[in-house]
Amino acid sequence: MQGLIQVAGIIDQAEADMIIEEGADWLGFALRLPAKNEDLSEKDAAAIVRAIQPEHKGVIITYLTDADEIRDFCAEMGVGAIQLHGDVVPAQLRKLRTIAPDLYVLKSLVVKADNTDELAKIVDDSAEHVDMFITDSFNPATGAKGATGLVHDWDISAELVRISPRPLMLAGGLNPQNVADAIEQVRPAAVDAHTGLEDATGRKDRLKVRTFVTESRRAFARLAAETQQR
Repeated sequence: MQGLIQVAGIIDQAEADMIIEEGADWLGFALRLPAKNEDLSEKDAAAIVRAIQPEHKGVIITYLTDADEIRDFCAEMGVGAIQLHGDVVPAQLRKLRTIAPDLYVLKSLVVKADNTDELAKIVDDSAEHVDMFITDSFNPATGAKGATGLVHDWDISAELVRISPRPLMLAGGLNPQNVADAIEQVRPAAVDAHTGLEDATGRKDRLKVRTFVTESRRAFARLAAETQQR
């Protein structure tokens, strides 16, 4: 799982194809969001997921919090991975693991200015029920948790990498220019980008995606080399 690259916010098949061509591993589809401002319909997302799997994993990004609803939605969409950005209590995560044991579960850790202890408790309470954590940025102006384009304090993510028994994906304001530094400082297992790869129209820019993937691969390779030398 080390060195994984996800691009989130897929809007159509053409964009999905381009991102895969440029070397990303996972594609994230934001659906059933609180503000109902999805980039594409569930029907279109399901069609794209069918087209890209199993070589590339389609990941649903959602704020659903009920285990039964999460399982049913994943089955409906044909995905094997879910990224949970809502306030899912440990009991629901435990139930989800029981009723959908093969589902790959990512749990968000939304970094704010002063919530390191809170995030550490989430890790402690939920690690046994999830497969990966993902840190993301909070926008105090809008209340948004993710897809903010904002960079959070990477020292917090680095500390969460250190204490978490599960791998961690780093997200939040990543782009082709800063992803290598982010990987070096945080040492995550994976990275995710969304708005940092878009052009003025809101579509993913091929050159940005290509550069992001290239810079990420190089940085992950350097980490692997350092680890082998120890």
